[in-house]
Amino acid sequence: MKEPRRIRFSIVVPVFNEEGSTATLYVTLTQVMRALGEPYEIVFVDDGSTDRSPAILGEIQEADSCVRVVTLRRNFGQTPALKAGFDAARGEVIIAMDGDLQHDPAEIPSFIEKLDEGFDIVSGWRSERKDTWLTRRLPSRIANWAMAKLSGVPLHDFGTTFKAYRREIIQNLPLYGSCIGSFPLWQHGRARASRRSL
Repeated sequence: MKEPRRIRFSIVVPVFNEEGSTATLYVTLTQVMRALGEPYEIVFVDDGSTDRSPAILGEIQEADSCVRVVTLRRNFGQTPALKAGFDAARGEVIIAMDGDLQHDPAEIPSFIEKLDEGFDIVSGWRSERKDTWLTRRLPSRIANWAMAKLSGVPLHDFGTTFKAYRREIIQNLPLYGSCIGSFPLWQHGRARASRRSL
């Protein structure tokens, strides 16, 4: 019996009505991942898109064996879509990112470097957000400052999806509601509890 191919990296990308960015993201991601020289897969999760995103994803998957598409029957939201992608991912390292081009795939090698240094989770930072200042960016900045102060976890952006995880960590993360931003806090608390029990 043939052994399954070892996959080092899985990139999980939830997509909801992103017909204008999906192909561009795929091309950029592919360039970055091929340059790493290790086996990878890109797992797109179509979260009930009603535009041309499903057709575009189907064409990409048909042309590239490194691409897999998970299709949800309706729009469930970001966290369930990520969970579906994490469940489908086969990589030793799982990297999550949005499908709207706010996350730069060129940052992925630096995430991997940090994981290789021994970190369990590496978080990105939306330093140049495309959201409106008053209704999105200012409240987010205040919330991130408060969470960092209260938790002792010095992150600039708790809400970003752009994170890299060791597979064994992501398998144990509780996923519900809109809890994606709390992953680093959960892992930080778990590590502190482990240190106390030694």
